[in-house]
Amino acid sequence: MTDTAQPSPASRLTTTRASYDTVAADYERLLRGELANMPFDRAMLGVFAERVLAGGGGPVGDLGCGPGRLTGHLASLGLDVFGIDLSPEMVAVARRVCPGVRFEVGSMTALGLEDESLAGALAWYSTVHTPPEELPVAFEEFYRVLAPGGQLLMAFKVGDGSTRLTHAYGHDLDLDVYRFPPGLVSELLVEAGFVEVARLVREAEGPYEKTPQGYLLARRPGPSA
Repeated sequence: MTDTAQPSPASRLTTTRASYDTVAADYERLLRGELANMPFDRAMLGVFAERVLAGGGGPVGDLGCGPGRLTGHLASLGLDVFGIDLSPEMVAVARRVCPGVRFEVGSMTALGLEDESLAGALAWYSTVHTPPEELPVAFEEFYRVLAPGGQLLMAFKVGDGSTRLTHAYGHDLDLDVYRFPPGLVSELLVEAGFVEVARLVREAEGPYEKTPQGYLLARRPGPSA
């Protein structure tokens, strides 16, 4: 666990944006097709899509979409999905990879979306650079933009504390990567107003994972529109 003083949220956003701008093209190239080797990922995404559609469908935001690899997958499952990412270069790559899908630059803590405007929200490892004490801000924003009955699916690294990422995807970086106990994620989501639907923890798989991985499906209470 790191012991150094934490940077401010604004400073962290600037560093994270710059880092992902740097790696965007190589990130997409290296992870292209990886979903085919991830059955648990596909299963959770499939359940999420089915629940959104069963509730009547509607707009779905891929929050922290990166190069759009999961945005495109959700579109193939029949969802009306768009992507938002902090990194302009990631958004540019996503627009090339998924030309039929809308992508925008934005922050998951200030989404610029109307209240109760989404039927579903995906936060797929979007919080890995967010300290635990700042998670409530993001979760309150997720709750705000989801309509009653809306579905939220999160994926995150399981554990405690953080590690410093200094090299990845062929580039030198300087990012803190946080791991969260599933119970903490669930507790904070409930405090934000969500109801937990399901959770899954699996062991690390593939060349890029060093810790167990967690998935948590939650919903905003109330009937779907």
